[in-house]
Amino acid sequence: MTDKNRVVIFDTTLRDGEQSPGATMSHEEKLEIAGLLDDMGVDIIEAGFPIASEGDFEAVSEIAKNAQSSVICGLARANFKDIDRCWEAVKHAKAPRIHTFIGTSPLHRAIPNLTKDEMADKIHETVCHARNLCDNLQWSPMDATRTEWEYLTRVVEIAIKAGATTINIPDTVGYTAPNESADLIRRLIAEVPGAEEVVFATHCHNDLGMATANSLAAVEGGARQIECTINGLGERAGNTALEEVVMAMKVRHDIIPFTTGIDTTKLMNISRRVAAVSGFAVQFNKAIVGKNAFAHESGIHQDGMLKNAETFEIMRPEDVGLTETNLVLGKHSGRAALRSKLADLGYELGDNQLKDVFVRFKALADQKKEVYDEDLIALMQVGSDVEDRIQLKAMKVSCGMDLEKRADMTLSIDGEEVSTSQTGDGPVDAAFNAVKALFSHRARLQLYQVSAVTEGTDAQATVSVRLEEDGKIATGQSADVDTVVASVRAYVDALNRLLVRREKTGGDTPEVSYKDAG
Repeated sequence: MTDKNRVVIFDTTLRDGEQSPGATMSHEEKLEIAGLLDDMGVDIIEAGFPIASEGDFEAVSEIAKNAQSSVICGLARANFKDIDRCWEAVKHAKAPRIHTFIGTSPLHRAIPNLTKDEMADKIHETVCHARNLCDNLQWSPMDATRTEWEYLTRVVEIAIKAGATTINIPDTVGYTAPNESADLIRRLIAEVPGAEEVVFATHCHNDLGMATANSLAAVEGGARQIECTINGLGERAGNTALEEVVMAMKVRHDIIPFTTGIDTTKLMNISRRVAAVSGFAVQFNKAIVGKNAFAHESGIHQDGMLKNAETFEIMRPEDVGLTETNLVLGKHSGRAALRSKLADLGYELGDNQLKDVFVRFKALADQKKEVYDEDLIALMQVGSDVEDRIQLKAMKVSCGMDLEKRADMTLSIDGEEVSTSQTGDGPVDAAFNAVKALFSHRARLQLYQVSAVTEGTDAQATVSVRLEEDGKIATGQSADVDTVVASVRAYVDALNRLLVRREKTGGDTPEVSYKDAG
């Protein structure tokens, strides 16, 4: 890196972010998110952990083949088998990287029961092996912030001498504080022989709510790579949020004089997409990308905003991809207006795609008096990209106090219509029971999440449903002004996606009831 103030953005949404319980993404979703990261200007994409599963290997390999600008990285433990498998996956990339790691703190050394010397030898052997395969090599001492200083400097020096080009210092359990984070990087650069020849990176977790602060402090201390995820996704309290560190450096460049290659106008779009495919909604008051990040309700704030937006906003909404106008479309709007508005929101559609979206837009506009940006985004996000072998054709639900909760439903399954009537604890439970009665399956409901797209009683409900069956996970989504209809369509979407996964892995086809089950 020639610019001493240029900070490399290393995104690990598809690896560390996906380790968030329940956040598993499908193969197609991983490819989509990787493409968005690449297009946004992310320097390095950690695409996955190739040894973890055949699916992870295939995803990393495909991402590597398709990447246009980003370096594609895979994770590997400190053993030859992991490293070889990682290389097989990333070697197709224009710019591949291997990232190998081992836990160096006393707690982590006890797990494989290695002495300090034995671990040091293992680090030397595995880093040398990885460097012989790939000249772009990252090494991490996991739980570095709880590793004894003398041992940390020793193993970092070993990794550098063995050929590592990037040394990542992980705060694996979110234990450190900003002053410690900066001092640790500063001391390593000053005291470890050869440190000036490598890039130091920081990888922080948010267990104490200091991930962003710790990452920026590490940059102040000399780190020039930040590992982060979209929306701060990650296990436990999550990782450093990409959008936070990038915008902090942009907005407060006067005191944080560092730059990145990120196109910040694409932050909102990828934030929404990651939230959709992971099933992890962004909290309303989340910095930068939260729904309320640019909302003003207090009278004093609104008055100040009307007189001068800078009174209460330190960023322009358009800097992160929000449009200035919100309400522009209705049931009388035509295709040209829809295409133009979607382009403003970051969606470029071909004629056939526009035709499909326009039909769904018109149906929504007939139900809602006013169609907002968020409604259009919901339409784009829930468009099915799999064959709809199962389709909801008709449904009537009865519910209320002291009334039986019942769903009368008709589904089309492989072109044949079947019907049933089922009860449940509530309207959604009754509707899901009807689906299960008509389409027999062993899938377990892992997630059911409902969120309003906009305000008002006519707001669309966006529903995410995640199903798991025999280790295969699929997330379905839908949006509708009727919450129960959106719920059933999301459930059916997840089932259709599970069918695709079964076919790809040679799984059994489920028993399907093709007659009236009621």
